Amino acid sequence: MLTQLVSIGNSKGVRIPAALLRQYSIREEVELVPGKNEIVIRPVIRKPREGWDNAFAAMHACGDDALLIDDALDSGEWEWN
Repeated sequence: MLTQLVSIGNSKGVRIPAALLRQYSIREEVELVPGKNEIVIRPVIRKPREGWDNAFAAMHACGDDALLIDDALDSGEWEWN
């Protein structure tokens, strides 16, 4: 399939037809893989909550994981009707 490059500022872009976007489940992000005389465009498929472990560890290391709301209401002393 042939397509034209489009100017985007100082760069160039490739328009991918909607049918191909649907077929390969391409949403917002793709990976460009340079090869010998070729560039492969691959969809990025992220797993739910991917990277959360690292983000939480970084928050803990910076002390950014402190409670924002006092947990006194969770002591069991309160009866909720």
